[in-house]
Amino acid sequence: MRDSLLKIRISHEGKTALGPGKIALLQMIEQHGSISAAAKQMQMSYRRAWELVDVMNSCFDQVVVLSSTGGTHGGGAQVTEFGKSLIGAYQKLLQKSAQAAADELDLITEHLKKA
Repeated sequence: MRDSLLKIRISHEGKTALGPGKIALLQMIEQHGSISAAAKQMQMSYRRAWELVDVMNSCFDQVVVLSSTGGTHGGGAQVTEFGKSLIGAYQKLLQKSAQAAADELDLITEHLKKA
């Protein structure tokens, strides 16, 4: 799929507000209901995952991930409706970009060395 060839990052005030890694993290948080479980699934530290969530939450005018601290009833995290809309918009952006650049991507990829 051509859109898997493209990596798009959205920058805001010197920070990467959104990119392929952050989208993957959001999807894992949505799937597991936990930043810790998402981090483990992605083989990254909890601290790194939390930092990525913090950057996203600070870059946008709405919360992307809501989290609650652990304790006797456990903690958790959930991707907000706004966060879910960002996932969808990012996926559409990749798809539309790949379609718009199809000829150029074909030219470039047909000349990549085969493994």
